[in-house]
Amino acid sequence: MRRNPPLWTLPAAGFAATAMTYGPARMGFGLFLTDFRATFSFSTEMAGLVSGLGFFGFLLGLFGTCAMTARYGPRSPVLLGLAAAILGMGLIAAAPNLPILATGVFFAMSSPGFTWAPFNDAVHRRIEDEARPRALSVISTGTSLGIAAAGVTALGLSAAGLSWRVAWVGFAVAAALVLAANRIALQDGTARAGDEAAWHWSILMKRSALPLYGVALSFGTTSAIFISFAAERIAQAGGLPGLPANAAAAIVFIFYGLAGLLGLATGRARSRLGLGPLLGLLMLASALSLAFVGLTPTSWIGVGLAAALQGIFVMMMSATLAFWSERLFPERPAPGFTAVLLFVALGGVLGPVAAGFAAAAFGLGPMFVWTAAIPGITAVFVRSHRLSERAGAT
Repeated sequence: MRRNPPLWTLPAAGFAATAMTYGPARMGFGLFLTDFRATFSFSTEMAGLVSGLGFFGFLLGLFGTCAMTARYGPRSPVLLGLAAAILGMGLIAAAPNLPILATGVFFAMSSPGFTWAPFNDAVHRRIEDEARPRALSVISTGTSLGIAAAGVTALGLSAAGLSWRVAWVGFAVAAALVLAANRIALQDGTARAGDEAAWHWSILMKRSALPLYGVALSFGTTSAIFISFAAERIAQAGGLPGLPANAAAAIVFIFYGLAGLLGLATGRARSRLGLGPLLGLLMLASALSLAFVGLTPTSWIGVGLAAALQGIFVMMMSATLAFWSERLFPERPAPGFTAVLLFVALGGVLGPVAAGFAAAAFGLGPMFVWTAAIPGITAVFVRSHRLSERAGAT
C-alpha cells in the first residue's frame, strides 16, 4: 500500500515551487533584459511587448488554474506550471532569435499563474487549522528567496564572465528537480478533484469588490513595469559605481528579494494600522521606489532603496490583497483571490507594453517618474473610499 508523504513535505515543496516560478521564471526577463537586448538587438518597445506577452501567459495560467483545480484538484495545475517553467527556461537558454526567446518568456511566465492558488487549496486539505498559517508563510517565503537567488546567480555569472545562457540551463534543471519533488508531495490527498460549485464567478461581481479590483490593477501595472525595466534603466544610465553596468540588475533583484521577506510581517502591520492606512503606506513605498529608479539610477543608496521598497511593496501588497479578498469572499476564498490575481495579471499585461512605448518616446527616466503617479492616484482613491476592516467595504 502506498503511504502519503510526510506533511512537512507539502510546505517544503510549495516553497520550492514558488521560489522557482515567482523567482527566475517570472523575474528572469527583466533581470537579463540588458543581456537579451545585446544578443538579439531589439528595441525598448519590443521589450515591453515581450514582457507583456509573458504577463499574458500568467493571466492565461490563472484561468487554467481555476478550471483544473475545480476539476482535478491542486496537484495537476502545480505540475503543469512547473512543466511550463522547464519548457520556457529551456527555450530561453537555447533561443537563436527573438521569436523563440519570446515564446520561452511566455511559457516561463505562465508558470506562476498555475502554482500559487492551488497550494492554498492543498494546505487546506492536508494540514490542520492551527498549522496552516505557518505552512502558508513557508510557501510564500519562496517568492522572496527565489528572486534573491536569481539575482545572486546573475551576479555570479557576471563576475565569472559566463554567458546568460548558463543561468537559464541551470534554472531549467532546478525546475525539473522541483517538479519531481512536487509529484511526491502532492500525491494522494491533494490529488482529488475540487469543488466545482465553488468556482462560480457570479458571486465575485459585487460592488464592494470594486476598490479591491482597482487596487489590484494598479499594483499589477506598476510592479510589472518595475520588474521589466528597472534594471535596464540603471544599466543604461551607466550602472552602479564599482560594478559593470550589466551587474546592476543582479543587485536590484537581490535587494528586492531580501527586503521582500518583511512581507511575513504583513498580518501584524494590518492588525496595528488597519487596512486603509496600510494600503496608503504601501502605495507611498511604491511611488518612492519608482521615483528613485527614475531620478537616482547611478546611486547605490537610491537604487538600494528603490529595490528594497519595491520588494516590500510587492510582498506586503500580495498578502494584503489576500487578507482583503478573504474578508470580501469568506465563503469562496479561492475563486475570490483568483479574481484578484486576474486583475493583477491584467495590469501586468498592459503596464509593460505602455511603458515600453512611453520609454521609447521620452526615455526610461521620465517614464519611471510618471509611473510613480499611479500609486499616488491609487492612494487618493483608497483614502476616498475609507476602507474598513469589515469585509473591506466602502
